[in-house]
Formats: sequence, structure tokens, C-alpha cells
Amino acid sequence: MRRYLSIWTNGIKPSRLAAVLAVWCICLLYVLFQGGKTSTMLFSMVSLLSVYLIGSSFGGVNRVKASRSVSSGENNGDVLHAGDQVRVKMEVNIPGLLPMPYLIVREVLQRHNGEKWSFEDSVIPSLRGSGELVFQTPPLERGRYAFSSTECISEDIFGLMEHRGVFEVQTSFRVLPRTVYIPNWHRSIRNLRLGGTQTTLSSSRRETTQINGVRDYVYGDRISRIHWNATARTGSWKSKEFEHESFPKTMIVLDCTAKGYHNSRQFEFAVSAAASLVEYGAREHAGTGLFTAGKDSRVFAPSDTPSERMRMIQHLVDVDADRTESLLTSLERAYRHFPKGALFLLVSPLADQSVMEAMRWAETKGMNPSLLRILSFDGVNSGKEDYSAFLQSRGITNYAASSLDELPAVLGGGA
Repeated sequence: MRRYLSIWTNGIKPSRLAAVLAVWCICLLYVLFQGGKTSTMLFSMVSLLSVYLIGSSFGGVNRVKASRSVSSGENNGDVLHAGDQVRVKMEVNIPGLLPMPYLIVREVLQRHNGEKWSFEDSVIPSLRGSGELVFQTPPLERGRYAFSSTECISEDIFGLMEHRGVFEVQTSFRVLPRTVYIPNWHRSIRNLRLGGTQTTLSSSRRETTQINGVRDYVYGDRISRIHWNATARTGSWKSKEFEHESFPKTMIVLDCTAKGYHNSRQFEFAVSAAASLVEYGAREHAGTGLFTAGKDSRVFAPSDTPSERMRMIQHLVDVDADRTESLLTSLERAYRHFPKGALFLLVSPLADQSVMEAMRWAETKGMNPSLLRILSFDGVNSGKEDYSAFLQSRGITNYAASSLDELPAVLGGGA
């Protein structure tokens, strides 16, 4: 009983509650001393109003039930990338004896780094107390997101009682980093002494004579490439699919230094570049691995399976520019996971002495080093030292890009 009494007194405003009780007491005294049909009718109306207030306070937003779903609103289903607007759909059910005229819903979305967004909207429940609320978030950046407690506010139809309730629906989602389609990666692979059988001298993947399967006919295929048996069996034109010469395994190293990036936008570009290269390796069926040199370094062995590719992309959601130790120290700790003869691509905003040490370290481990330098969006280089020309003189390929849109042209051999 005390619990329901506390719900009632918390729902109605104290001043209005005192006013209602005062009016009810005055009407009761008037009936007792004066009597008459008019006073009796007035007392009955005040009593009915009091019963209404008590009945409405027992239900309402204090026991609201809700479910929430999020989607990108695009054809890619539930896969969210940076820059997407998230569509949030909430279905609420308000138990109670009496309907409510409206319901104000306040949502709070929190990012893993502490950033918060507040959303407030109203919904008109049906006679059964059910309603639906749909809203869109602003374009979100890479990260993990979760909704905190939801607050509901409503009043009765007379405006005498204010209902407040708080409920929590566990809803979290991840926003993957931005990626760009890379049609070609022009790699200058040198003939390393320790390269072994997985190193190739060619920078393009030529087809072998080994048939790997059958694919749909593409306009321009030669007559000799048509698979006549499959064409006759299926009734549509089919072409032979040949295996390609293998590229060496690739290790993409993301430099998560805490001091090298001018701002968070430059670091997001570095993460997006690494994610785009991982997707390129998976699309080309080339063994691609990933190493994030951060405060808590993580290494993924080279692989071309879709599950490993998704693990790398999911890991890039959580990385931050938080490394304070030297880059060489982080590499030495995970050297066993770097295969000999692999292509070592360092994604970094720097070209200083630490990068030179990483390039030498990769050469001593039998790998083919190269550098993808992440420039700031205004074209200003990070760091006072610049060994880009020296790296080029030693035959170490180094690329430089200041935006994600430039990346395909830079890696493809363009300007």
C-alpha cells in the first residue's frame, strides 16, 4: 500500500494535490452543514475527480514496456558505416486503466568515448496504450554506441497530474569505419633474398592456365574462354574462371601514435585507409593481416577468409590514437606474427626517425617495407623530420594522401 501511495504522490504535483484535497474537504464540509441537491452534486463531481486521479496514478509511464530496433535504412541491412544516419524505431506499451493524451520520450545515445546525443519526441498512444516512435540520428562516426535509460513524461487530460517514468532497453550497435573502393594497388615488390615461394616480381595478378570454376559471361570475353558444357547445361552463357598468380602476404600496420596526428579527423582517415586495404585484400583473395600499434596492440595473421576480414574491421572500430611507447617496441613484441617475404605497409602520419627504424626492422625480418603517409587535410605534414625522399632513394615505396577520396588514385599509381 505504501508503494502505491508513493507512486501517486510522486505523480501528481504537490501544489495541485493540496488544491484538490482542499476542494474535496470544503465540499465535504459544505454537504455536511448545508445539504441540498446542488452541494451533493458538487461533492460527487469532486469525488469522481479524486477517484480519477488515484486510478490514473496507479498505471501509466511507471510501468511502461518498450522495444527498440536500429537500422541504417539502406540496402545493406544492419551494417552501419561512418557517416550513416541510424534509424531508430521504438514501440511502447503503456499499461493502465485510463488512456493518456500524449507521451514525451527522451532518449540519450552515448558513444564509447563519452560523447552523448539527446533526442526528444512525442507520441500519441492508442486507446490500448500502444504507440510507435521513429526518429533518425545525425551522421555518426566510427565507434560503439549504446542507449542509456529512457525517460517518459505525460499528463492526464486535465493537466492536474504529471507522470514520469524511467525504463531501460539494452540496445547497442557498432558503426564501422568509412571505406573506399580500391580498384587496383600498384605494388613494387622487390625480389627479396628471404622471400621464398610466396614472393612475386610482378605487380599485377596474371591469370594461370588452371581453371578455378565457372562464372557468368561478361561482354568482351574471348570465344576460347566460353565454357560450352556449362552453357549447354544451364541455358545461359558461361565463361571459365582461371586462378591468379598469388601476391605475397601483406601485413598492414596502423600507427596509433598519440602525438603524430593533428586531430581526430586525420586519425579517422588512417583507420579508414587501413580498413579499405583490408577489404581490398579480401576481394583479391590475397592473404592480408593487420597490426594496430596502439596502447593495447593487436595482431591478426594474414588471411583471406570473410570471417577474419570481419574480425579485423570490427577491431578497427575500437582503436584509438593512444600509443606512447616507441613504434619499434610494439613491433618487436609481435614479431613472431609477421611472416617472412610479406609486404609490410605502415600507415602512419609520420616519416621521421621512428618510421626509419620500422622500415629497417621490416627489412631485417625479411619483409618488403613500404609507407602510406597520412597527411592532414590542409596538406601540412606531421612531425619536423621528413625522410620520404631518403626512403624513396633506398627503393622503399612510399605513398601520401590527404583524404580518403585520393587513396584509390595514389595506390593505383596515380598522382
